[in-house]
Amino acid sequence: MTTTAPAADSRALGLAHYAARGVLERVLARHGITFHQQVTLRAAVTAESPRTPDDIVAQVQGALKADPADVRAALDALLAKRLLVADGTHLCPTDAGRELIAVTAAEVAPFSARIWGGIPADDLAAAGRVLALVTERADAELAALD
Repeated sequence: MTTTAPAADSRALGLAHYAARGVLERVLARHGITFHQQVTLRAAVTAESPRTPDDIVAQVQGALKADPADVRAALDALLAKRLLVADGTHLCPTDAGRELIAVTAAEVAPFSARIWGGIPADDLAAAGRVLALVTERADAELAALD
């Protein structure tokens, strides 16, 4: 008996995203940080130079399609937790912020390895091309709506 794989569509993409995100959110919850806060902190930690709050909000809003007010709330929470600090007009990650990103990445790594492990490289490449195209098209549709 042969089974046919379901075609990729928005529902399949959403289910995969939320399943993987659920794993990440459980790890983050153990550290008292939310998904939006982690994405926002990661933007500051991985920046090549200190960023302004507006720069970080624009980057995270663009990536998550989140309401800028929600990103600003994440920034406020990160500042309150002393994971980010203000340095003039810029926000900089603290040592605790950098450490949190490193620790959570290390904790998530084994889950990611099990989730992604064993998928043939050609399948991952094809999925990557499809997801890049879907992202590009969805971003164009969002821009047209604005």
